[in-house]
Amino acid sequence: MIKHEPMRPYILAETNWKHLKEENIELAILPWGATEAHNFHLPYATDNIESDHLAAEAARIAWEKGAKLMVLPTIPFGVNTGQSDIYMDINLNPSTQLSILRDVITVLNRQGIYKLLIFNSHGGNDFKTMLRELGLEFPKMFLATSNWFQAMDRKKYFELDGDHAEEMETSLILYLKPELVLPKSDWGDGNEKKHRISAFAENWLWTERKWSKVTEDTGIGNPKFSSREKGEVFFREVTQKLAKVMVEICNMETDHCYD
Repeated sequence: MIKHEPMRPYILAETNWKHLKEENIELAILPWGATEAHNFHLPYATDNIESDHLAAEAARIAWEKGAKLMVLPTIPFGVNTGQSDIYMDINLNPSTQLSILRDVITVLNRQGIYKLLIFNSHGGNDFKTMLRELGLEFPKMFLATSNWFQAMDRKKYFELDGDHAEEMETSLILYLKPELVLPKSDWGDGNEKKHRISAFAENWLWTERKWSKVTEDTGIGNPKFSSREKGEVFFREVTQKLAKVMVEICNMETDHCYD
């Protein structure tokens, strides 16, 4: 028997014109993920699953606190230029992302929704320079981007570090979609080869990682200590923090952002 969940009025894909025609939305939230391999054991949609669930839960908390916001459908493709030879990793160039953002912002600006928060779920996406450019084109708009995976001190929740299909992501998917996670015997160890120039490990020097050169299983970070329980605790606490920011942005007067 199909279980029917109630419509969530803060999720655009689920709500309807009857509800929205009299609504006054302050903040649009645009989840943005990627479609890419996540070690051997996690689904290609890992970033999208995380983005969908985290954005929806944070928005629920904010909505119940009176925030007038709307979560837009997740963009499922991200920048995967460094993974061009990983089978079925789907790349969206930054220039394409800029075009998509411009079109979305054009609609919001025209309809008087002057606040947009990008809810980014993929490390390869970087929207800062795009928002600088679009901010000049749309001076009424308040444009912000967030990386939920950088919002918390991971050491509080997880034993091992990493940034792709590691303990954090594996724990989250074990909590959110356990049926999509392969048995632990299939998990790769997520070893990462380091660049011969050591300064690339520091924040001031950057080059794109060629994924098939730095990892054998497409993961970066060992997931072996992952658990559903860790994923649940992290999910609950990070969504509370995200919800607080959403409420603050909704209530903020854009002409008076600074003390």
